[in-house]
Amino acid sequence: MSLWCSRDHPAPLVACSSRRRRRKVNAGDLSSWASLHEDLVSLIGWRVLAGDFRDYIRFRAVCPHWRSSTTCPRGRGILDPRFYPRGWMLLPEGRSLYPGHGKLHGYVRFFNLSTGAFVRVRLPLFKDHCVLYSVDGILLLQRDHDTAIRLLHPFTSDTAEFPPLETLLPQVRCRSEGSRWYSLRSIRGASISVGADGLVRVMMRPNDVWNICFATSGDQQWRVTTTWECSKLSSTLPFQGKLYVLLRPNSVRGEHEVIQIDPPQQEGMDIGSLSEPSPKLIAKFKWPTSDESYSLYYYRLVECNSEILVIGTKWDAVYYSVYRLADLMLGRIVHVTSIDGSALFIGRRSLCVSYKVFPTIVPDTIVMRETKIYLSQYHLSNGTLSQATDGVIAEEKDIPGPYSIMCHIITCCPPSYWNKGKILCKGLPTWKVKKKIRYGVSLTYSAMILLYFIYAYLGFTAGDAIFH
Repeated sequence: MSLWCSRDHPAPLVACSSRRRRRKVNAGDLSSWASLHEDLVSLIGWRVLAGDFRDYIRFRAVCPHWRSSTTCPRGRGILDPRFYPRGWMLLPEGRSLYPGHGKLHGYVRFFNLSTGAFVRVRLPLFKDHCVLYSVDGILLLQRDHDTAIRLLHPFTSDTAEFPPLETLLPQVRCRSEGSRWYSLRSIRGASISVGADGLVRVMMRPNDVWNICFATSGDQQWRVTTTWECSKLSSTLPFQGKLYVLLRPNSVRGEHEVIQIDPPQQEGMDIGSLSEPSPKLIAKFKWPTSDESYSLYYYRLVECNSEILVIGTKWDAVYYSVYRLADLMLGRIVHVTSIDGSALFIGRRSLCVSYKVFPTIVPDTIVMRETKIYLSQYHLSNGTLSQATDGVIAEEKDIPGPYSIMCHIITCCPPSYWNKGKILCKGLPTWKVKKKIRYGVSLTYSAMILLYFIYAYLGFTAGDAIFH
């Protein structure tokens, strides 16, 4: 409820339905709100911000006094995690209307997973950038011409500059150049933190890279962990500025491990001198099942209502088990049958959505793409499976519109569809424009070898031969 609209304090200005005239209210009501002590206004503002960033913007717009008594988020949108637009997700439009498409006229739509609100924002940056991932509402972008990474706050337009992706090519464990670029742009998890020195730090794990990659804003190249790697990684989750990874066991009946990776810290007095991200084992467990097909289970970490859940499922997606990481850390294995009415949409990344704001969503369910045919929902209370939406998933193109909100949400789970403006389908998602600079250099292997020797003869490096 708005602070202006309550039973005791009516709105100071009410629109007339016929002539749109406004009536005045008691001047005492208006002055009582405007005369609130600035410390109290600031305290209320922080409480509002804890709920939703857009509500905080509206709160500051009430009057000049409230605006001057609260902290302006512009310029602090990335440096201060309190201003992160948590819960907001870029909306995949469908029909290949990717952010930056000419038909969108520079606008991008976002929707809130907790409140159901929608907002349209003008973001000219997408003319020469594509989005790869999002963390707490902050977008991780790639600049087209040089593969530089940028963080973007969608509501304040604040940005932070990070090194080009091309500096990580030697770390990708793929042979072909196109596959290496595809893996680099397939981010499996990323986290954002701000150090005591005021610099922004990013940790991320691209596909087919066994090390954690990290950098500080303003760095010239990405660094990777050298003392340890995640070769048996099953799932990655960003949470409160850290990365959590779930590692598969070495044997079928071995123990799963959950590793907490703290962000890199400044070493000594040199600004930009960072220690490696430090891993810490926080939980070990064996999956509680007597099923002989134990090895057919897949496991993932999911954030739901400010806590981490561990979800296990068979590859045929007909049975799910949900446990709280907090219980596993204490050595307790307690099966979860309720997630406070929320619904989990799972894929390469997973989203927690409130059923209260989207009527088509059933509470305490897990929504997934079942056998690539249709959307299914697993009911935690009774262990049954049902179809979540009408119709089947299209073969190669988008599902014919109009789309259910559930189709939009599940499309956000695989970023390879989400960033291209497509609705989830069976076909491999591809860019309709800028294919060479958004998927990698489209050269045959023999052509790359030829260019390598030509550039080597002219005195250029191997990196020059590949990237220019």
